[in-house]
Amino acid sequence: MELGLIANILIVFAVALFVGMVFNRIKVPPLVAFILTGAIVGPYGFSIIKGQDQVASLAELGIILLLFTIGLEFSFKDLWKIRSIAIVGGALQVALSFVFFFGLAFMMGLPVNQAILMGFLFSLSSTAIVLKLLHERGEMDSPHGSITLGILIFQDLMAIPMIMAIPFLASLPQLDATPLMPVDALIMLIIEDLIIVLILVALAKWVIPRVMHEIARTRNQELFLLVVILTCFGVAWMVSLTGMSLAIGALLAGLIISGSEYSHQATSIVLPFRDIFTSFFFISVGMLVDIRFLAANLWIVVFLIVIAIVAKALIATAAPLALGYPLRTAVMAGLALAQVGEFSFIIAQSGFSTGILSAGIYQIFLIVALMTMAATPFVIGIGQPVSGRLCNVPSLSHLARGTCGDDDEKTPSETDHLIIIGYGVTGRNLARTASRSGIAYTIIELNPDLVKAARNDGESVVFGDATAEGVLAHAGILSARIAVVAINDPVATRKIVGLCRRLNPALSIVVRTRYVSEAKDLQSLGADEVIAEEFETSVEIFTVVLNKYFVPRDQIESFISDVRADGYQMLRSRSGGHGTLSDLVRHIPHVTIMSLTVEPGSALDGITLGGFNLRKRTNLLILAIRRGTETITGISGETELRAGDIAIIYASPEDIAKGAALFSRPG
Repeated sequence: MELGLIANILIVFAVALFVGMVFNRIKVPPLVAFILTGAIVGPYGFSIIKGQDQVASLAELGIILLLFTIGLEFSFKDLWKIRSIAIVGGALQVALSFVFFFGLAFMMGLPVNQAILMGFLFSLSSTAIVLKLLHERGEMDSPHGSITLGILIFQDLMAIPMIMAIPFLASLPQLDATPLMPVDALIMLIIEDLIIVLILVALAKWVIPRVMHEIARTRNQELFLLVVILTCFGVAWMVSLTGMSLAIGALLAGLIISGSEYSHQATSIVLPFRDIFTSFFFISVGMLVDIRFLAANLWIVVFLIVIAIVAKALIATAAPLALGYPLRTAVMAGLALAQVGEFSFIIAQSGFSTGILSAGIYQIFLIVALMTMAATPFVIGIGQPVSGRLCNVPSLSHLARGTCGDDDEKTPSETDHLIIIGYGVTGRNLARTASRSGIAYTIIELNPDLVKAARNDGESVVFGDATAEGVLAHAGILSARIAVVAINDPVATRKIVGLCRRLNPALSIVVRTRYVSEAKDLQSLGADEVIAEEFETSVEIFTVVLNKYFVPRDQIESFISDVRADGYQMLRSRSGGHGTLSDLVRHIPHVTIMSLTVEPGSALDGITLGGFNLRKRTNLLILAIRRGTETITGISGETELRAGDIAIIYASPEDIAKGAALFSRPG
């Protein structure tokens, strides 16, 4: 028996490894590979696995660990941060999806309890697949990424009452007129549930935190693992006494620990076991897929796959639109949610085992769900072109104010101004600095909450999507001097840079990006300066380290100049030019233009350029001087520098770092 189990595990892992490698090449999620593995080795495939009950037992263990870790990772604080889209948008999406698919199933002749279950199954999306894809695309922090995350969190929460409702649905197979259960039995069930809830509250508040604290003090990883596993399965067993599944009990166990300071350590311990055993669940689901049934019902299955993807995408798009989000953002979030989720498989399996779903209906669901999950990378991939085309449809542009054109605010009238695209941390700091420096600016933001907050602070904000030409025009892109792109959507960033360069060839474009690897593409699209977060973080780190070793500040500045010159060399060779001085500087390596203020009491305060011989002594060439509201351009040896003057300097970063001390007050 033991050898048979080991042989089955080896076969399953070998096939899963091969299928996973093939699917990884074509960017199909691993969950789909696991399900296909089950179909290959199962009774409807090549019948390689004989001990299916053993695999099913491992699968049940995987579901318990999966729900336990979901409970561990859940944070009410994080939910509260995105409460608007998570609670309101999530509730709207789940409700609309449930109503649509319940109605569709009922019209197709399914009994009420089966139709309700179908509404449950198709109202959920795949958290694991979607978040993984968004993370790989660098879109987790983008507007549509935040919306998608909020709705997925709400869906995961709603899966709990859905699973709890399975025994209730199983008690009325044809919805006859007989009472569901005697009143006294119902009262006893409620009392039992209340007792369990009180016990769980007591465990969460007084017992488990104290026990885990004592175990943590031993600094023994084995004991900590034992108490985590004991909590998981102990609470799961206790909850199962009320008639609920072990999986729900495991989820509640995770929630109990999630509020403690030990949740992260517990998650790191359980995670490897969860991933292994969860794979068995999806493999066991795949074993139930009947390829012959698919061949016999191909057209109805294809029809339902198309209906599921299109309907879920439209409904998930409607939820953000109802909250005032732009059309492009809503469409991309809707496409990201256009698949069936892993929780749906758990609910469907419970419905099948309790007799709610017939074998045929269960087969159809498995195949449709599998295909929607497999299609997810491709559906998300078409988000940009689809949303772009929809924004070009005049009648649709009015669905979300500011999405494809102007909003209702007065058009900014500034010229030679700064445009800040994105009002996150970078955008807010830049706006604050520009305001203090007397620089006119306009902000473009598509998050309605941030727009409202900015306008309450008196900021000039254009509500809209900067990938739309009309929004940029409304912000005055044609007359602006500089545009700063500071958003967390890499795809949208590239589109914005190209559009800004096309609309205003003389515009200076500064882009904040996450990775240095993205800089070359942005530069080729027309960005003048690309600031990579990972690169600047490394500069900050070595600056702190050198300060700790008491390296002189001028040497540190020289090191910074050298590193930046080497690291951003790729940005100084853009083909083509506009004939401006800034273009000339870009084509000369290690040369830049910057400004320095002459401080009172500095070495240059009250000194003429010729008398100090600044050019020969420091290699600094002063191009112009700004003195109050006056700009002095006729620079000669007799030009005098005064305290408060702002000197526009042309030199290499190294020479600027060395000569900057002359402009500062001694000491």
